[in-house]
Formats: sequence, structure tokens, C-alpha cells
Amino acid sequence: MDKVCAVFGGSRGIGRAVAQLMAQKGYRLAIVSRNLEMARAAAGELGGDHLAFSCDVSKEQDIQNTFEEMEKRLGPVHFLVNAAGINRDSLLIRAKTEDMVSQLHTNLLGSMLTCKAAMKMMIQQGGSIVNVGSIIGLKGNVGQSVYSASKGGLVGFSRALAKEVARKKVRVNVVAPVKTDTQRRKEAQKKVQWETGQKRKVESLTFWPSRGLPTEA
Repeated sequence: MDKVCAVFGGSRGIGRAVAQLMAQKGYRLAIVSRNLEMARAAAGELGGDHLAFSCDVSKEQDIQNTFEEMEKRLGPVHFLVNAAGINRDSLLIRAKTEDMVSQLHTNLLGSMLTCKAAMKMMIQQGGSIVNVGSIIGLKGNVGQSVYSASKGGLVGFSRALAKEVARKKVRVNVVAPVKTDTQRRKEAQKKVQWETGQKRKVESLTFWPSRGLPTEA
């Protein structure tokens, strides 16, 4: 039986690059995205019999339903990648509460819930989980205090979970990529620059030594 890899946020950016790599390594992919059409397009590009699923990771019932459907159609998940994420970048004083909550629910709580769902399978068979964080979660950045909190929380969660499940032969890791050239990041950066009116100052305060590609994460 093929090993199954579920990539949440697999329709674009880092998640899509991870899916391509895992397909090359022989995994059968479950590409999961809020947008089913985008997920289908990403799965179709991989060739083979990879499948697409729609899921809102901020909703626990959605996640439970998705894992049940993946197990039914593909078999148990052996490898989980949490690359789903959003940013609503803004100076904190201007941030809308609903945007703050949505970032925490998607970027942090969503990964917690997918890990919880996956663990029900993995504690029986072993497995691997990779949570995609960000260097912003470690360093912070202008206009990204809430995003930084969500990604910083993901680091602490991943480290603690790794200790909880190590004896069950489940590995948990978190990666913190530098700034990558994804469309979401470009749009967010433009918004922060517009709000501050200080493009040069914002650029000078970023902490990334270089800009990367999704495939390098």
C-alpha cells in the first residue's frame, strides 16, 4: 500500500512545492485547501492518482470530516504537512479583531486540530508531522505582530507535541522559512507599506538575510 501524505495548504506556495517533492518520493498525496478547484488543479499537475479535498482548518468538524474522507479514499495518513496559513498584516493599532482571530485560528489552532486528528491514526502506526512556521515567528516584523504570535505559538506547540508522542514513533518538526516569493506575501507587504507610508523604513527593519523560493523551504 502506498504511503499517504496529507498537505494542508497544498494548493499554492510552500505547500504546493512540498506536495511536488513528496509525489516524486512516491507518496500518494491528499492536497487540502479551502478552495477545492485550486486543490484539484494542484493535484492534477502531479499526475498519478493524487486526490484533492476541501477543508477550512479553522473549523474542527471540517478537519474531522476531511480526515475520515482521506482514510476512506486513500488509507491512513503517514505524513502530515501543515502549510495552510493566512496573514492580515497591519500595524496592531489598526488591526481588526476579526482579522486577529482569523489568523490565530488558521495559523495556530488549525495546525493543532489537524495534528490532533492525525494523531488518532499515527499513534497506531507511527508517522511524521511537519508544521510550516516562519522566521517572523522567531524574529517579529513591523506590521506582523499577530502573524508573528501565531507562528511563534506554532513553534512552541510543535516542540511540546514532539515530546508527547516520541514514544509512539511519531516525529514532529517545525520549519521556519525565510521570506519566500509567494503571492500572499507580496500582497501583504504592499498593504503594510501603504499603511505606514514608509516603504524604505519597512524594508530596512525586516529580519530576513535573503529572499527564498517556496521550493527552498
